[in-house]
Formats: sequence, structure tokens, C-alpha cells
Amino acid sequence: MALIVQKYGGTSVGNPERIKNVAARVAKYRAQGDRIVVVVSAMSGVTDKLIKLALEIMPLPSERELDMLLATGEQTTIALTAMALQALGIPAISLTGSQAGILTDDVHTKAKIQTIKPKQIHALLEAGNVVIVAGFQGQTASGHITTLGRGGSDLTAIALAAALKADLCQIYTDVDGVYTADPRIVPTARKLEEISYDEMLELASLGAKVMQSRSVEFAKNFGVIFEVRSSLNDHPGTIVKEETKNMEDVVIRGVSLDKNQAKVTLVAVPDEPGVAARIFKAIADGAINVDMIVQNVSHGAGKPATDLSFTIDKPDLPKARKVIEGLKSTIGYRDAIADEKIGKLSIVGVGMRSHSGVAAKMFETLAREGINIDMISTSEIKISVVIDLAKSESAMKAIHAAFLG
Repeated sequence: MALIVQKYGGTSVGNPERIKNVAARVAKYRAQGDRIVVVVSAMSGVTDKLIKLALEIMPLPSERELDMLLATGEQTTIALTAMALQALGIPAISLTGSQAGILTDDVHTKAKIQTIKPKQIHALLEAGNVVIVAGFQGQTASGHITTLGRGGSDLTAIALAAALKADLCQIYTDVDGVYTADPRIVPTARKLEEISYDEMLELASLGAKVMQSRSVEFAKNFGVIFEVRSSLNDHPGTIVKEETKNMEDVVIRGVSLDKNQAKVTLVAVPDEPGVAARIFKAIADGAINVDMIVQNVSHGAGKPATDLSFTIDKPDLPKARKVIEGLKSTIGYRDAIADEKIGKLSIVGVGMRSHSGVAAKMFETLAREGINIDMISTSEIKISVVIDLAKSESAMKAIHAAFLG
């Protein structure tokens, strides 16, 4: 008798019929004698509608109250899912994140899980229930509701699998697994049978929409092997696990494109020790994650100055503008320019460690397509470039064809 954690995303529970389909799938595992914990997201589109409502009330809502509002999306789904199982004659009970024992830090809208105390889940499982847990949310030590940010439901499922020492963790979504590229952009993309944590981590952090990087990082740190599979069919999915020797035989595992990035350039920043530290500390204090950073060579006569560019998530741009404006009087840069029309194109593969010429091939392919590279970032298993957003999808297709046929 296995203990299984299953997570269902917003499209998988997007309407009452799909919620009933989820209940039927859970019932099959239950009939085998398995104990099931189900983690669900808000129904597709609900979170966006709640955010829109908040913005109609005020342009910059309190993050504490925003969390109170957004948490209701998952609470709706857990209750409906429990009802769907009960309608099939299966004992089921729904729990909010706080009731499930998920404790987080105090950072609203982007909280991090600090610990999970699953005592109540264990008790409910022992009593014969299927336990339905609200993803994406938790509670601070002082009792405030928090949300976990993008990909929070995946993180909830993997963290619960680790805390419960589950035998299996399944991430159900609207795709069959992890593909070599987004099949909606690249029709020739192929589904992968397996992928390493590191490759999945890079793809997730670089814009692949299957999972967010925090969830994969948590799985790697706690050794949670999980499967990404579709809730709309019974096809096998993609297993995400520790790297094996034969994985290095594949040079490039996948290509990703992130359209959710913005580039900020500070023009004529004083080129002196400590300036960059002050800029990025202020940005970090604003809970804004910086991705790629490029500093140009000093220019101009007299006091040396340089241009400093960095990329951030597009939704963080308003907060970043505010932070940067507050620095102008103390740092003394000339101007701040924001560009939202960029895409970050990346290739990922553990085989890059042992194969040369990968970067050259990527750059030559982009050159043939007439695509200029704005910024470059590398690690031992990935290469990322910032390019014009308008050309990003054609660039992705060309790169996929060059490396993955």
C-alpha cells in the first residue's frame, strides 16, 4: 500500500467536469489500496480574476491582503474536489495550507516554506480519508496567511511528499510531460522519458512552463523523485530524478524561451567600488530577483562611468523602477531605461560538460537567422541569450532544429 502525493494544476481542475475526472483518477489509485494526498491549484483563470479585482480597488494592493484574497482560489477547489470524491462514496476531507501544517516565512506573495508539520494529514489518512490540500499557500508563525508565488502548488506537493516520506509524487498538468521545447511553439518537440534535477532546474528557471525552479530545487535537495504527466490521459510522463551516467550522452536536453523578462539599464553609473553592491542590495531588499547582469567598459572623460544592465521578471518592473528612482540621488546615474520587449532563449543539457563547440553552434545558428544577441549568460550545463522578443519564437525553432532535429 503506497502513499502517493498527486498535484493537479489549474487546467486539470478548470471546471466541474474536470474536477470529477480528477476524482475518478484518484478513485482508481484508492481502489488499489493506496493512501492519497491530493494538492490542487485554483481553477484555471481564477487567480488572475482575483488579482484583477484587487487592482480595481487600488493600484498597489497591500500584499498581506492580496494573500488573503488569492488563498480563496485554492480553497474553492479543495472543497469541490472533496465533494467530487464524496459523491463517489470515497471519504475525503479538505485542508487549507495552514490546516495541513505548512509554515512559511513572513514574505507575503512570495513566501518560502520553513517547515511542515503533517500531524493532521497523518491522522486523517489513518482514518481512511483521501486528504485534499490547498496548494500555493501556508501560514506564518504568527498566524497570517501567505502565498508561495509562481509555481507554489507544485512546491506544496513536493514539500508534502518529502515531509510525509511519500512513495510517489505525481505532478499532473495539461501536457504529457517535459518536452525538448514548448510544443505550442516548436511542433517537432519530443517528450522526454527522464530528465535530471539539474537540467529540469535550469529549464524551469529559464522559462519552461511545466514547473517552477523552486519546486525542482526542493525536490533535488530532499531527493524527491517525481513524475510530470497529463491529467487528461493515462500516458506515462517524464521522470525527474538524480543525474545518471547515460544522461551525459545527450548534449542538449531542451530549449526554453522566457517571454516574461524585462531588461533595466542604468546609464552612466559611477564606476567605483561599492556602487554595484549598493544597487543590487536595494533591489534585493525590495524582494526582486535579478537574473542576468552585464556591465560595460567605463566611458567618458573625467570621472569614470559605466552602463549597468540586468534582467528581472516583468511583473517586478514597477517595484524595480521605484527602487531605482530612490537610488538616483545617492548613486548619481544619468538615466534608467527599461525594455520589456525581450526574450531569454536558452539551451540546457548535462552533456555540455563533456562536449565542445556548443556555444559556437548556437551563435552561428542565430546569426544565420539574422538575430542579434543582446546579453549572454552561461553555466556548465546551459547557455542563455537575450534577444528581440519579436524574433524569439523563430529563434527557438531554429535552435531546436539545429541541436535536436
